[in-house]
This record gives sequence, C-alpha cells and structure tokens, in this order.
Amino acid sequence: MARVGLTTERVVEAAADLADEVGFENVTVSALARQFGVKDASLYSHVKNVQDLRSRIALLAAGEMIDRIATAVAGRAGKDALVAFAGAYREYALERPGRYRATHTQQDPAVIAGSTTYLRTAEVTYGMLRAYGLSEPDLTDAVRLLRSTFHGYCNLEAIGGFGAPRDVQRSWERALDALHVALENWPRTKEDDDE
Repeated sequence: MARVGLTTERVVEAAADLADEVGFENVTVSALARQFGVKDASLYSHVKNVQDLRSRIALLAAGEMIDRIATAVAGRAGKDALVAFAGAYREYALERPGRYRATHTQQDPAVIAGSTTYLRTAEVTYGMLRAYGLSEPDLTDAVRLLRSTFHGYCNLEAIGGFGAPRDVQRSWERALDALHVALENWPRTKEDDDE
C-alpha cells in the first residue's frame, strides 16, 4: 500500500531535487526511498522502476525548461528572441544541473510521441527560428547548431572549463552575436536552389 502523502508528482519532484543535489546518474529508487523514510516498495506504486523514475524526471525538467524559455521569448523576434531563449536555457542549465542532465537522456520514442512537453519544445524552438526565414531542412540544422552550442557552453561553464581570464558572460554574449549573424546569413545549398 502506498504511504499516505506520497503521490507520483511528489515522488518525481523529490527525485528531481535529488538529481540537482547528487547528480542525475545517482538517482535511484533506494536513494529516494531513504529521503522519504520508506522502503523501496512504497515507491513502486508511483513509479515502475528506476528507468521510469528517470524518464519522469526528464519530462518534468523539459517542461520546466520550456516554460521558462517560452516566457522569456514571448513577444520577441530575431536577435531579441535568440538572446532571451539562450539566456533562459543557460540559467536553467546552471541552476538545475541534475534536471538539466535529465533533459539530455535518450527517451523512449513512445514517451516523446505522447508528450505535449516535447511538442511544445519543438514549437517554441522552431517558432523562434522561423523569424529568421528558415524552413526545413535548415530549421533542423539550425536547431542542432543552437542546441550543441548552448549545451557545450553550459557544460563547460558548469565544470569551470573556461580558464582564460576573459569574462565568461562577455564570451557568451559574443557567441550569441555570432549565432545571430549565422542565422541571418544562413548558407544556401545546391539542394535549396533545386527546390
């Protein structure tokens, strides 16, 4: 029988908090049960197993992150939207490291297909990029460029990987300037001209 007061939402939220404290890879049902002062079995009425728990953390985190990003970009376009999007992304990554790590785990395609969170993430991201006049396949290429740039920068910043005396914030701003120029001047390919 489930312990009174435990809900799936409460269990997942606590697991996400634990991920921020000890690292996403260290979240287990046993560690979470210890936090609640219950036996592992008490949590299995709320989550199937550790993979289900981690998948739920990823969904929670993706939802929190896109909510933050959507709020930041609302009413903006072009460079203003790009800077707001990137800023909200970076803040979330640095403030919620375990949750952020969860957003970069491989998910079951069925979970993604059935998730309004992942659909909203695509809508907000592609919507911001459409203001640059991009369409497929360039939209997908641009998303991959932004994601890899933001992710790489945030990961390096989180581990203190920028050793040069240059201000990290100033480098971030210059990187966004460069991305804006790249998006405004997206290269045309032979494939584009043939369409």
